[in-house]
Amino acid sequence: MPAADPVADPALRSATEPLLPDLGLEAFLASGFDLRSQLAAFLAIQPEELEARLPRSTDALAALHPGGFSPERASAFYEDTVGDGHLLELAAWHLGSADYIADTLRLQQRFARGQVLDFGGGIGTHALAAAALPAVDRVCVVDLNPRNRAFVQWRAERLGLADRLLCCRDLEDSRLPPQFDTIVCLDVLEHLPDPAGQLDRFAARMSPEAIALLNWYFFRGFDGEYPFHFDDPALVEAFFRRLQGRFLEVFHPYLITTRAYRVLPAA
Repeated sequence: MPAADPVADPALRSATEPLLPDLGLEAFLASGFDLRSQLAAFLAIQPEELEARLPRSTDALAALHPGGFSPERASAFYEDTVGDGHLLELAAWHLGSADYIADTLRLQQRFARGQVLDFGGGIGTHALAAAALPAVDRVCVVDLNPRNRAFVQWRAERLGLADRLLCCRDLEDSRLPPQFDTIVCLDVLEHLPDPAGQLDRFAARMSPEAIALLNWYFFRGFDGEYPFHFDDPALVEAFFRRLQGRFLEVFHPYLITTRAYRVLPAA
């Protein structure tokens, strides 16, 4: 009798597949995937110091910003200036807005599959959650900040996901696949000097059935609390014209700002 084919036999296939960690909604809501202890260990600080720094992290990051910098300086700010301050600010946001972020994770669970791009991956919440999904083959995290990349890779190793996650500086990295089946870009587009151009770059890397999960907030705040957001009206209009011209929105049932899109076929 010939040996059973593990590809055709679901029971054998599941036995040969790696055991993935439980990074579902309950695990996120409970601890942000153990974010506090991981961040304190990564930064080599005591938990008490971390708790003291988290509430001040947004103001501390804003204080690093030169105010009204030119678009040409945006990349350098995120790559060279923010350092660990961005880790702390993002951690505070994820811990303080857990219910909202949980809905974005639900949305990701709904659509993520195959080769996933997490563009501007930050502290890795969505990348790690996606890497733990059986329908996902690999997650590629692109982030300018080398400390963000180091932390995400560090977290992935401790969660047993290092083989399913790749961290890169930009989309030009030769290790990245030519196309992605899912793109996740959350809380990033408002930081880019050319968000419309970024939509073009996404479209060029999306497989025929790919879904992009996007949100944006082109607003500096009522009291200037987000000086690192671009809000020029011409930039915003160009973004929406490109979005409406190249993508079709895909309905989802969650009452959140994040939207799902697929690329419109060429005319």
